[in-house]
Amino acid sequence: MNESTPSVEKHLTVCKSEQTILDCLSENCPQISRQKLKLAMKYGAVWLTPKAQNNQSRNTIRIRRAKKLLQKGDQVHLYYNEAILFSEFKPARLVSDEGEYSIWDKPCGMFSQGTKWGDHTAITRWVELFGLSQNDLLERSCFLVHRLDRATSGLIIVAHSKKAAQLLSELFENRKIDKQYSVRVKGQYPSATTMQRLTRDIDGKSAATIVISSEYLVDKNQTSLILKIDTGRKHQIRKHLSEVGYAIIGDRLYGEYIINGEGRSDLMLKSCYLAFECPITQNQMCYQLSVL
Repeated sequence: MNESTPSVEKHLTVCKSEQTILDCLSENCPQISRQKLKLAMKYGAVWLTPKAQNNQSRNTIRIRRAKKLLQKGDQVHLYYNEAILFSEFKPARLVSDEGEYSIWDKPCGMFSQGTKWGDHTAITRWVELFGLSQNDLLERSCFLVHRLDRATSGLIIVAHSKKAAQLLSELFENRKIDKQYSVRVKGQYPSATTMQRLTRDIDGKSAATIVISSEYLVDKNQTSLILKIDTGRKHQIRKHLSEVGYAIIGDRLYGEYIINGEGRSDLMLKSCYLAFECPITQNQMCYQLSVL
């Protein structure tokens, strides 16, 4: 890599028609090579707001094709950050390919959705760009079905058609998918009945986290828990466990980040089990990962 350009944000109004978007960006961002600009487009860091026509609304969309011709009055937006675009990250692991959708083991640090600064580290775009080819699978479109926090690892479904995405999303919305999570907490989690159902409201909304099982690991003074949630509030499991004094190991938001004098980079929270009736084939599907 030549001279580094850590971060650039540009909002350009096109002054002449029939110019390619790559030429426009290169002309206005000479400090960034054309090769890097092409990658920025591929990785979702370039957006286009078309010129308004006939009082139609102007929808801003990601634009990936370097030879896309611009029209006078269009607006081009570049969100270029080398730390985001070119950083190394752990790949997701294919669990199962079901044709209309696939199941992946998402690593900690990978997003469920992209941001304006790029989307190649989001699970759907990553599968589309890298995951399918790395597993010798046919190229297909990828659509988000449900979300896992960036810090949470484990099972996530990627749909390969809009119809499949809709049908699978409806299963989540109607709570027809059995989801279980594996976590590790410091100390011995109590077996008292009152600690098996955590129901404190989150952000003013009802929330329920159920502890299915626990195993105390004496040599590490940690407890491995299996949980499920009846509601899907933001950071629900993390907040509930922290509130009862058993924050998840590695939780920088709600617990102690320093464990035994050493910082942990990974949150010990994992989506470890998914079971549902496939809305396409009506077969019973079940996917499981090892627990933490």
